[in-house]
Amino acid sequence: AYQGTYRQIHIDIPRMSPNISLFRQKVVQDIFERILFIWSVRHPASGYVQGINDLVTPFFIVFLYNNLPQGVNIDSVNVECLDQDKRNMVEADSFWCFCKFLAGIQDNYIFPQLGIQHKINQLRELIKRIDGSLHSHLESNGIEYLQFSFRWMNNLLTRELPLRCLIRLWDTYLSELDTFAIFQLFVCAAFLLHWRDDLLLEKDFQGLMLMLQNLPTQDWSDAEINMLVAEAYRLKCTFADAPNHFQTKGS
Repeated sequence: AYQGTYRQIHIDIPRMSPNISLFRQKVVQDIFERILFIWSVRHPASGYVQGINDLVTPFFIVFLYNNLPQGVNIDSVNVECLDQDKRNMVEADSFWCFCKFLAGIQDNYIFPQLGIQHKINQLRELIKRIDGSLHSHLESNGIEYLQFSFRWMNNLLTRELPLRCLIRLWDTYLSELDTFAIFQLFVCAAFLLHWRDDLLLEKDFQGLMLMLQNLPTQDWSDAEINMLVAEAYRLKCTFADAPNHFQTKGS
């Protein structure tokens, strides 16, 4: 009954973070396969959805790093050489934290993923209110928010940011766990607004989509994430308690 699920997980895992050699190690891929397969079996309402595999990564990295000698470069670690008990602890801790984290946003992954679609619509209305020029520029060039922000919402920016920045951002996500779904919306809004000047320079659909799908964050550090989080908090304080900001005049 679960062969299709296992097959899809088995296909997706090798594609994960292709630029990081750690994730090409078979022992690491096996850990991710077990975590994702067991979670999918335990959550039949959603089952496995592409992109969920990325959400294990921050937990795995943090728990793995905690079991390594100080100063070791995590990308050069041979996980198979790690003590079996430590590997088991990393896997178990990653699994349970992953379960706890997804418990609050599981609706996002139940077909047809209405939770994410709702957040994308909210993002569209929020940007329309905050920065009408950027919103009009995107729409006049045929850009739909679904085309670029679905991945942001589905993968929680794991594919948009370097791993070092992802850990810093998720530290804030976890501190906002009770209101995480709301906060993520404002992080995505702040992320889009960060690139407004560059986006306004692009004059057609192709240029805009190429940029939105390949935003140049490779040199980002904690400084940029701190600014992103600060702006997200500012937007949240301004708009989170004002639901009318998410409604068009015609709605």
